[in-house]
Amino acid sequence: MELTHIEHIGIAVSNLEDSIRFYEDVLGLKCYGIEEVKEQKVRTAFFQVGQSKIELLESTDPEGPIGKFVEKKGEGIHHLAFAVKNLESALKETEEKGVQLIDHTPRKGAEGLDIGFLHPKSTHSVLMEFCENKNK
Repeated sequence: MELTHIEHIGIAVSNLEDSIRFYEDVLGLKCYGIEEVKEQKVRTAFFQVGQSKIELLESTDPEGPIGKFVEKKGEGIHHLAFAVKNLESALKETEEKGVQLIDHTPRKGAEGLDIGFLHPKSTHSVLMEFCENKNK
Protein backbone atom coordinates (compact mmCIF):
# COMPACT_ATOMS: atom_id res chain seq x y z
CA MET A 1 0.00 0.00 0.00
CA GLU A 2 1.27 3.46 -0.82
CA LEU A 3 -0.04 6.48 1.10
CA THR A 4 0.99 9.56 -0.89
CA HIS A 5 -0.10 12.38 1.43
CA ILE A 6 -2.79 13.51 3.84
CA GLU A 7 -5.66 14.13 1.44
CA HIS A 8 -7.73 16.04 3.97
CA ILE A 9 -8.77 16.43 7.56
CA GLY A 10 -12.55 16.18 7.99
CA ILE A 11 -14.05 18.52 10.58
CA ALA A 12 -17.67 18.16 11.68
CA VAL A 13 -19.43 21.53 12.12
CA SER A 14 -22.90 22.65 13.16
CA ASN A 15 -23.15 25.55 10.71
CA LEU A 16 -21.21 25.46 7.45
CA GLU A 17 -21.53 29.17 6.66
CA ASP A 18 -20.31 30.27 10.12
CA SER A 19 -17.41 27.85 9.93
CA ILE A 20 -16.43 29.00 6.44
CA ARG A 21 -16.30 32.59 7.69
CA PHE A 22 -13.91 31.56 10.48
CA TYR A 23 -11.53 29.76 8.11
CA GLU A 24 -11.61 32.67 5.65
CA ASP A 25 -11.66 35.68 8.01
CA VAL A 26 -9.42 34.39 10.80
CA LEU A 27 -7.10 31.92 9.06
CA GLY A 28 -7.03 33.65 5.67
CA LEU A 29 -7.93 30.52 3.72
CA LYS A 30 -10.26 30.55 0.71
CA CYS A 31 -13.17 28.14 0.37
CA TYR A 32 -12.89 26.79 -3.16
CA GLY A 33 -15.91 24.51 -3.22
CA ILE A 34 -19.15 23.59 -1.49
CA GLU A 35 -20.83 20.32 -2.33
CA GLU A 36 -23.68 18.18 -1.06
CA VAL A 37 -23.10 14.43 -0.88
CA LYS A 38 -26.67 13.17 -0.57
CA GLU A 39 -25.70 9.53 0.03
CA GLN A 40 -23.75 10.60 3.13
CA LYS A 41 -26.33 13.20 4.26
CA VAL A 42 -23.74 15.96 4.37
CA ARG A 43 -22.72 19.29 2.86
CA THR A 44 -19.00 19.90 2.54
CA ALA A 45 -16.74 22.90 2.09
CA PHE A 46 -13.09 22.61 1.06
CA PHE A 47 -9.97 24.65 1.74
CA GLN A 48 -6.55 23.92 0.22
CA VAL A 49 -3.58 24.08 2.60
CA GLY A 50 -0.41 23.14 0.74
CA GLN A 51 -0.87 19.66 -0.69
CA SER A 52 -3.61 18.81 1.82
CA LYS A 53 -7.15 20.04 2.35
CA ILE A 54 -9.54 20.79 5.16
CA GLU A 55 -13.07 19.45 4.63
CA LEU A 56 -15.82 20.99 6.72
CA LEU A 57 -18.82 18.66 7.12
CA GLU A 58 -22.33 19.84 7.99
CA SER A 59 -25.11 17.29 8.38
CA THR A 60 -28.19 17.59 6.19
CA ASP A 61 -30.00 15.05 8.39
CA PRO A 62 -29.76 14.69 12.19
CA GLU A 63 -29.81 10.90 11.71
CA GLY A 64 -26.87 10.97 9.29
CA PRO A 65 -23.33 10.11 10.41
CA ILE A 66 -22.24 13.74 10.88
CA GLY A 67 -25.50 14.69 12.62
CA LYS A 68 -25.03 11.83 15.08
CA PHE A 69 -21.36 12.71 15.57
CA VAL A 70 -22.10 16.37 16.38
CA GLU A 71 -24.95 15.39 18.70
CA LYS A 72 -22.77 12.92 20.61
CA LYS A 73 -19.34 14.60 20.57
CA GLY A 74 -19.90 18.16 19.40
CA GLU A 75 -18.02 19.91 16.63
CA GLY A 76 -14.46 18.85 15.94
CA ILE A 77 -12.15 16.61 13.99
CA HIS A 78 -14.18 13.79 12.49
CA HIS A 79 -11.65 11.88 10.36
CA LEU A 80 -8.21 11.80 8.82
CA ALA A 81 -8.03 10.99 5.11
CA PHE A 82 -5.02 9.60 3.28
CA ALA A 83 -4.52 9.63 -0.48
CA VAL A 84 -3.66 6.18 -1.84
CA LYS A 85 -2.54 4.95 -5.25
CA ASN A 86 -4.86 1.92 -5.43
CA LEU A 87 -7.88 2.08 -3.11
CA GLU A 88 -9.14 -1.46 -3.63
CA SER A 89 -5.69 -2.87 -2.92
CA ALA A 90 -5.19 -0.60 0.11
CA LEU A 91 -8.51 -1.71 1.64
CA LYS A 92 -7.75 -5.37 1.01
CA GLU A 93 -4.21 -5.11 2.42
CA THR A 94 -5.44 -3.25 5.49
CA GLU A 95 -8.14 -5.84 6.15
CA GLU A 96 -5.60 -8.65 5.73
CA LYS A 97 -3.58 -6.98 8.50
CA GLY A 98 -6.56 -7.37 10.84
CA VAL A 99 -8.09 -3.91 10.58
CA GLN A 100 -11.90 -3.73 10.69
CA LEU A 101 -13.27 -1.90 7.67
CA ILE A 102 -16.42 0.17 7.34
CA ASP A 103 -16.16 -0.02 3.53
CA HIS A 104 -14.95 -3.28 2.01
CA THR A 105 -15.29 -1.84 -1.48
CA PRO A 106 -14.78 1.74 -2.69
CA ARG A 107 -17.70 4.16 -2.85
CA LYS A 108 -18.06 7.69 -4.19
CA GLY A 109 -17.23 10.65 -1.98
CA ALA A 110 -16.98 14.41 -2.34
CA GLU A 111 -14.96 15.89 -5.20
CA GLY A 112 -15.48 12.73 -7.24
CA LEU A 113 -13.01 10.73 -5.15
CA ASP A 114 -13.36 7.03 -4.52
CA ILE A 115 -13.29 6.49 -0.76
CA GLY A 116 -13.22 3.78 1.88
CA PHE A 117 -13.30 4.11 5.67
CA LEU A 118 -11.46 2.10 8.32
CA HIS A 119 -13.31 1.49 11.57
CA PRO A 120 -11.99 3.49 14.54
CA LYS A 121 -12.22 0.37 16.73
CA SER A 122 -9.17 -0.87 14.80
CA THR A 123 -7.29 2.41 14.39
CA HIS A 124 -6.77 3.62 17.96
CA SER A 125 -10.08 5.53 17.94
CA VAL A 126 -9.27 7.61 14.84
CA LEU A 127 -11.74 7.32 11.97
CA MET A 128 -9.53 6.97 8.89
CA GLU A 129 -10.44 7.30 5.24
CA PHE A 130 -8.53 6.22 2.15
CA CYS A 131 -9.12 8.31 -0.99
CA GLU A 132 -8.21 7.68 -4.60
CA ASN A 133 -8.48 10.24 -7.36
CA LYS A 134 -8.73 8.20 -10.55
CA ASN A 135 -8.70 11.40 -12.61
CA LYS A 136 -5.04 12.07 -11.77
